[in-house]
Amino acid sequence: MRILYQFPLSHYCEKARWILDYKQLNYVAHNLIPGVHRAFAQLKTGQGTLPILKDHGQWIGDSTLIALYLDEQYPEHPLLKLNQHLRDQALEINLLATTLGEHVRRWGLAHSLSIGDESLEIMIGEKGYLRQFEKFSKPILKTLVTKNYQLNEQNVHASKLEIERIVTELNTLLLNNGGQYLVGERLGLADIAVCSMLAPLLELDGTPWEKEFGAESSEEFEQYKKELLALPLGQYVERTYLKERNARVDWRGV
Repeated sequence: MRILYQFPLSHYCEKARWILDYKQLNYVAHNLIPGVHRAFAQLKTGQGTLPILKDHGQWIGDSTLIALYLDEQYPEHPLLKLNQHLRDQALEINLLATTLGEHVRRWGLAHSLSIGDESLEIMIGEKGYLRQFEKFSKPILKTLVTKNYQLNEQNVHASKLEIERIVTELNTLLLNNGGQYLVGERLGLADIAVCSMLAPLLELDGTPWEKEFGAESSEEFEQYKKELLALPLGQYVERTYLKERNARVDWRGV
C-alpha cells in the first residue's frame, strides 16, 4: 500500500497530496503526531520533516524529492517538461516556492495562534492520544509550534516582508508566461508548488484552510488576503484550485 505520512494542515503535505492526485496514484494519507514525528522521519529518511512517502518499500522524504521520484517511476501525467529549459525553470520556481512556504507557515501560524485554537484542533485530530488528553496536549503543542517555527515578533515581521518580495517575483513570472500557468501551457510542478504554498493565506473553499462561518482572522491577515486576491497571482491560485485540484483523498487523513 502506498502511504503518505503527513500533517493535515501542512502546505508541504498538501503539495505532496496534490502531486499524487495529479499523477492519479492511489494512496492513504496517514497523520503523525507533531513532535513525535521527528523520530519516525529521522529513522525512515534521515531527516526530521514531513511529508514522507512509502511506495513499495521505498521511503522518500521532502515534497520535491517525492515529485522527482514519482515522475521517474510513473512517467504518465508528468510534472516536469522534457524540454531542459522549461524543466530548469520549473525547478527554480519550485525552489522559490519552498522558501515562500517557510515564511507563509511562520506568518500564518502566528496569526492563527493569536486568534484561537482552530489550527491546534486540526493538529490534534478527531481521535487518538492527543484528543483524549487535549487539556494537556493543547498547551504543549502550542509551545512546541511556537518554538519550532520561531514565532517571535521580529521573525514574523521578517517573514511577511519575504512573502511580499517573493509574491511580487512570482506575479511577474506568471504574467510573463501569459497568466495561465507559470511554466509552459499546462499544470506542472511549479504551479502545484506555488498554489500549495499560498493556499493557507487565501482560505479557499474546499482546501484545508477553508474559513468556517463565524471564524475569526486578524485584521492584518484579512487585509493581506484581499491584496493577494487582487493580484493576478492570487486569482491564478484561486482559479487553479477550482479547476485543477482534483483531490482523490481526504486531506484530513487517518
